[in-house]
Amino acid sequence: MCWLPNIRLSLINNYYMIKTDLLIVGAGPGGYRAAVYAAQHGMKVIIIEASHVGGTCLNEGCIPTKSFVRNAEVMQILKEANVFGLEHLQYNLNFERVVARKNEVVTALREGVESMLKHPNITVVRAEASFKDAKTVMANGVDYMADAIIVATGSKPKVLRLEQCKGRVLDSSDLLALDHLPQSLCIVGAGVIGMEFASIFNSFGVEVTVVEFMKECLPVLDADIAKRLRKVLEKRGVHFCLQCAVKSIDHGEVTFEDKKGRVEKVRAEEVLMAVGRVPRVSDHFKLAGFEYDERRGIVVDDNLQTTIPGIYAVGDVNGRQMLAHAAEMQGIHVVHQLLGQPDGMRLDIMPAAIYTLPEAACVGWSEDECKAQGMEFVCRKSFWRSNGKAVAMNESEGMLKLLTSPDGTILGCHAYGVHAADLVQEVSVLMCRHTTVAELSEMVHIHPSLSEIVKAAAEV
Repeated sequence: MCWLPNIRLSLINNYYMIKTDLLIVGAGPGGYRAAVYAAQHGMKVIIIEASHVGGTCLNEGCIPTKSFVRNAEVMQILKEANVFGLEHLQYNLNFERVVARKNEVVTALREGVESMLKHPNITVVRAEASFKDAKTVMANGVDYMADAIIVATGSKPKVLRLEQCKGRVLDSSDLLALDHLPQSLCIVGAGVIGMEFASIFNSFGVEVTVVEFMKECLPVLDADIAKRLRKVLEKRGVHFCLQCAVKSIDHGEVTFEDKKGRVEKVRAEEVLMAVGRVPRVSDHFKLAGFEYDERRGIVVDDNLQTTIPGIYAVGDVNGRQMLAHAAEMQGIHVVHQLLGQPDGMRLDIMPAAIYTLPEAACVGWSEDECKAQGMEFVCRKSFWRSNGKAVAMNESEGMLKLLTSPDGTILGCHAYGVHAADLVQEVSVLMCRHTTVAELSEMVHIHPSLSEIVKAAAEV
C-alpha cells in the first residue's frame, strides 16, 4: 500500500485501519462537492467510489441527457429554418456523431471532477464500500474510520412490478448507451426522465409513445403548465396515453389498461422504463445502525444527520430532493456543521428544471398545491408571446405563473418556454432573500430580454 500523507494509517491485527477527519461514501455531486469544500477548509477527507466520479448525474443522467437535448434543439431550429430565411436545407442526423459528442462532453467534465479531487487533503479510494459499524467503513480489505461520515450513494432506476416482462426493457442509462437510433420508442412514465427523452427522440425523428398512469404528465409541475407543455409535444407528434396502467411488456409490445378498463397495446422497437428513481440503499447500512428503507431512503433530520450521530446522508439517498444541485448544497451544509459555521441556506426552496423542448421549471408552491392546502394566494401570469426577445427568437410558446400571498410574499413560480429554467432561477433567488412582488416590480430588467417575463408577471 502506498503512503497517504493526509491520513493516519495503522496496522492492527493484520488489518489496515485508516483514520481521517471526514469519510464520504460516493463521489457523485453530493459526495465530491462536500469533499472539495471540506478539503479547502482544512479537513482531511477520504472519499470512496467504486465507479466513475461524478455519479449518475454526470455519467448516466443530467449531463449526457443535456448533450442530447442540445442536438435536439439544433434539429428543431433546422426544421423551422425557413422562418429565418434559410430555404431548401439538406441534412442528415448522424447518430453515431451525436453519441460520440455526448461521450466527449461526459469525459471532459469527469476529468474536471478528477482534477478537483487531486486536492492534497483528499484521498480517493476506488472500491466498493460497506459499513462495519457506525464509525467504520471497509473497502478493499482496509478499515476506514472517521468521527464524521457522509453517505452519498445516490439512486437507481425504479422498476414496475408487472404481470409479465419479457424481452429487452431499457432504463435511462441503457437508452443513453444506445449506438443506434430506433425507429420507434415506447416510454413508460411521463415524469421528468420520460418527458425529456420523449422530447429528444421525437426531435431525432423517432416515433414516440408515452404511457402514463397519472391524469397528467410531470406531477412536479403546476397542472396547467404541464398540460400546455404536453400539448406542444403532441403537436410535434408525441402520442400520449394518460391514465393508463401498464400490465405487461412482451418483446417490445406494451399492454396497458385505460381508465375505462379497455385493454390496448402498442409495439415499439425499444421500450424505456422511466417511472422514477429510488434511493440506493444497501443491507450493510444495518451495521451502521441508522434508520432507512428502500422506498424512502435514509432517514435524516433538517441538518441531514441520520438517526446515528456523526453519520449524515446527502443527495438522492435521503429521498428528499432527487436533484444534483440539492445534493451539492446538502453536502456543503453538512460540512458547515462539521466546521461549526452556521449558514443561511434555504434547502426548502429548491428550483428544478425539465429540459424538454420547450423547457419547463418550477420552484416553491404551485397553484394546485395552494388550493389543496386552502391557502390564500394570488396567481399572476405572463406569456412568452408578449415578450419582444421571445418573438424575435421565434420562441413565443410559453407561460409563467408567479404565486404570491395576499401581502406580496412570493410563494412559487412555475413556467414553460425557452430558457424557463433561467427565469425560475431568478425567482428562486428572490424567494431566498424574502423579496416581495412589489420589490420585484421595481427592479430594472434588461430590454429586450426574456427576464422581462418575470417582471411582467410581477406587474400584473
